[in-house]
Amino acid sequence: MTAGQNLAPARSTHPMPLVFGAGAAIGVLGGMIGLGGAEFRLPLLISLFGFAALSAVILNKAMSLVVVLVALPARLAAVSASEVGAHWPVAVNLLAGSLLGAWAGATWAVRMRTSTLYKVLAGLMVLMAAALLVTHVSALGTLALPLWAQVPCGVVAGFGIGVVAAIMGVAGGELLIPTIVLLFGVDIKTAGSLSLLVSLPTMLVAFARYSRDGSFAVLGANRRFTLVMIAGSITGAMLGGLLLGVFSELVLIPLLAVILLVSAVKLARHD
Repeated sequence: MTAGQNLAPARSTHPMPLVFGAGAAIGVLGGMIGLGGAEFRLPLLISLFGFAALSAVILNKAMSLVVVLVALPARLAAVSASEVGAHWPVAVNLLAGSLLGAWAGATWAVRMRTSTLYKVLAGLMVLMAAALLVTHVSALGTLALPLWAQVPCGVVAGFGIGVVAAIMGVAGGELLIPTIVLLFGVDIKTAGSLSLLVSLPTMLVAFARYSRDGSFAVLGANRRFTLVMIAGSITGAMLGGLLLGVFSELVLIPLLAVILLVSAVKLARHD
């Protein structure tokens, strides 16, 4: 199955107010839990806006990249650069795996049959739901591994996260944050900032790999759609940030996990 077949249909004809509203709704969901919301955007791109699997992944990746770029200065303002910089070996350790994983994941996504990619995306949605519950509902401890075990585990974990992020078109914070806390014992607030520093180059590598197969054609054909949804996502994320803490995570997180699981079922059944 070629990339071109995976990328049809190439253009969305939906009204821009709907596109902005969908982006805003996703932004609010993500903002209320401190994430970008890309895992919720992907099933909408497929089910509501009718993009084929690979098209949706690439559009999602482009939008996630912009959202991360916007979120990074705000996150660094909340956690000092010196505090984040003190943990630079953690970022390097994870990047050693995630950059390779991003290249591999994008390569696999381009080469997969469309029907297979839908099922893979469905499985990864279930993984994201589990990660969401682990990160926000349970109390994360640390594995307290010795350095000789910590480093290779970080590379392996980074590789897996890079693969997932590339195939889904997400930043991967849902997986990076618990990994940083569990493997390296970093507090969850600093882990959130470190995850952005790892996500950005990881997404750029996946982008570079997708560009080799003409996959970016979907971005050119849907430039207005992409910009409007990005604007909606950023607006919604700002609103969601203001609502942070208004709704109990004991109610909100399970609800969002259910949304992901329902989306997974729909994707698994997608032809």
